[in-house]
Amino acid sequence: MQSFTEENYLKTIYYLANRQQGEVSTNALAEMTATKAASVTDMLRKLADKQLIHYKKYQGVRLTEEGERLALQVIRRHRLWEVFLVEKLGFGWEAVHEIAEELEHVRSEELVARLDTYLGRPKFDPHGDPIPTPAGKMPETGFRKLSDVATGEDVCLRAVLEHSTEFLQHLDHSNLTLGCSVTVTEINAFDKSVLVQIENDRTVFVSYEVAKNLLVDSH
Repeated sequence: MQSFTEENYLKTIYYLANRQQGEVSTNALAEMTATKAASVTDMLRKLADKQLIHYKKYQGVRLTEEGERLALQVIRRHRLWEVFLVEKLGFGWEAVHEIAEELEHVRSEELVARLDTYLGRPKFDPHGDPIPTPAGKMPETGFRKLSDVATGEDVCLRAVLEHSTEFLQHLDHSNLTLGCSVTVTEINAFDKSVLVQIENDRTVFVSYEVAKNLLVDSH
C-alpha cells in the first residue's frame, strides 16, 4: 500500500507528463511539490523500487502501467469528492480543491463506488476535468483553449486549467461560468487579449493569461 506522499507523487507525475507530453524532470517535480530536489530523488528511488515509475538519474521519470493505474485512482477519487462537495454540500468551486486533496486518500473501493452511484456517475468534476473511469481510463475531451479561438466563433466554456482560488474568483466576478456560451468579438493584436460576448448579452475583456487557461468546445 502506498503512503499519501507516494500517491501525491504519482498523481503529480501524471499531471506533469501529460502537460509536457514526455518524461518529467526532477526539477519540475521539486517545483510542483515545493520540495528539495534531494528529497524528490529519494522518493523517486522508492517508487522505482516498487516498480511504479521508470527512473534513471538525469534522464527524467515516467509512470509504469501500474503507477499510472494508481495515479488515475487517486485522481478519480479527488474529482468525485469535488463533485460531492459542490453539488451536495454547497461549497463553491473555488473552495473544494484542498479539501479533496485530503479526501482523495480514502481508499475504500466500496465507498468510491457508492459515491459514484450516489452522484449519478458524473463524467466531469466542477472544474470541467474528466473523471477517470472505474477501469482506470482517462476520457478524451477534445477541448481547446479560448486563446486559440478565432474572431466571430461561438463556443461553450467547458473547463479550466487553473484551479487557484484567485483565478476561479476572477471568473466568477466576470460571469464566466462553465456551460456559458461566449463569442469572440475581438482579438487584440498587441497582447492577444480577447473581447468576448457572454450569452449574447454582456461583453468582457479576457487577458491572454486567462484565455489560455479556459477550455471550450463548439456548440
